[in-house]
Amino acid sequence: MVHVLTETTLAQSPAGSASGWILPALIGLLVGVAGTALAVRLITGRLLAGARTEADRIREAARAEAATEAERIRVEAEKDRLERTRAFEKELEAGRAELREVERRLTKREDVLDRKLETLGVKEDALSKQAAELDRREEALRGRAAELDGLIERATEELTRVAEMTRDDARRALLERVEEEVKDEAARTTRRLLEEAEESARDRAREITIQAIQRYASDVVSEATVRSIPIPSDDMKGRIIGREGRNIRAIEKATGVDIIVDDTPGVIVVSCFDKVRQAVAAEAMTRLIADGRIHPARIEEVVAQTQKEIEESVVRHGKDAVLEANLRGVHAKIAEAMGKLHYRTSYGQNVLRHSIEVAFISQMMADLVGLNGAIARRCGFLHDIGKAMDHEVEGGHPKIGMDFAKQFGEKEPVLNAIGGHHGDIPATSFYTPIVMAADALSGARPGARRESLERYIKRLEQLQDIALAHEGVQEAFAIQAGREVRVMVDAKRVGDDQAFVIARAIADRVSDEMTFPGEIKVTVLRETRAIEIAR
Repeated sequence: MVHVLTETTLAQSPAGSASGWILPALIGLLVGVAGTALAVRLITGRLLAGARTEADRIREAARAEAATEAERIRVEAEKDRLERTRAFEKELEAGRAELREVERRLTKREDVLDRKLETLGVKEDALSKQAAELDRREEALRGRAAELDGLIERATEELTRVAEMTRDDARRALLERVEEEVKDEAARTTRRLLEEAEESARDRAREITIQAIQRYASDVVSEATVRSIPIPSDDMKGRIIGREGRNIRAIEKATGVDIIVDDTPGVIVVSCFDKVRQAVAAEAMTRLIADGRIHPARIEEVVAQTQKEIEESVVRHGKDAVLEANLRGVHAKIAEAMGKLHYRTSYGQNVLRHSIEVAFISQMMADLVGLNGAIARRCGFLHDIGKAMDHEVEGGHPKIGMDFAKQFGEKEPVLNAIGGHHGDIPATSFYTPIVMAADALSGARPGARRESLERYIKRLEQLQDIALAHEGVQEAFAIQAGREVRVMVDAKRVGDDQAFVIARAIADRVSDEMTFPGEIKVTVLRETRAIEIAR
């Protein structure tokens, strides 16, 4: 508007003075400056607002970055603290382990010292007993000296009396003395004859044994006690195991055995105390591997068929063994039990073949001494029948076999031979010691049995160590090839009630720590001796 007015004024006054247009120009200039200033202020305000916003954003980003950095530092510090804590705990555990080792060594050293103290105590007791025995002997020698003096005195009196005897009295006294001397000579002669008879009997027994073992010559075959199943490839091993172990569990459930699958290439092991079940499992797995179709339904089918065939084989082997041993009147159940022994081994020796061998050796020995060979053969054939079911029934195989044979009508000589061939019961007939000798001959002949001597010794040592680990035990002896352990305890430290507790504790440890068929008998012996010297 100002510009318009100015222009109009100039137009109206084209020839006006300079003062007439300067004032409007100044006013316009002032208005332009004010507008410019207002525009500059607006722009500056906007720039300041943007700068403040940017500053706030930068400040928030700095705060977030600072918080992130602080959190990272805190996490690193926590991680460092955890690492230091773990290192400290590791050092602490190492120190504890070292302390435990030191404690174990101290305990072992303390046990050794206790044993040495016990040994010293025993030696001290022995020395005390020896001193007492020496005192007793010295006292006895004094008594003997006094007695000898008395005898000399009496002899002197007797000589004096004899000098005054008549002829008849002297003859009578001489006859009495001769009679005493004859009695002494007769006693010495009887003893000499008995010793000669015993020596002759030993020679005769040795001769009978040699003749029997020479007349019976059987094959020497050593069998393995663990069944290993060869497999063609690792893929087949995986198929036998199945998804999540489904197939191997089905095999174990159907057969009742333990299948051991380890890192040994090309082999799966079948383990079971019942050798019939083990044979069923081994044969079934062999067929499954050959067939290639392995799944739970097929496993049950093959196991059922194999079990039926093995049962028929057991009956057949039993009947064949009875015929080979030439026995009559053997019950079918007894023949079936003997057939199970075809699958049982004792230190690599087939128990059925061992029974047949003992039968014939027993017959030959009985024939040589004038006994009934048929009865001896029957006793020898059935002596180990308890091994056919010793994994199912509690007790040792002699007692199990004797009870089983008694159920099916076997007579007393046979029952006594079965139950007493390891000395568990007293022998009541001549056939029992014959079977014991034949059993020992069959097992001891070269090549009959196979077991590492080191393993055998370690098993007996383990059994004895378990017994010796209990307080109050002085000595322990593993006998009957590890079937029994006899424990001697200190009567001064262990009472009758504690003896039963020790027997139970040893039996529990043996059951937990050792693997064995049948059972092991633990016998704790506690003896009290009362000694007094009369003076």
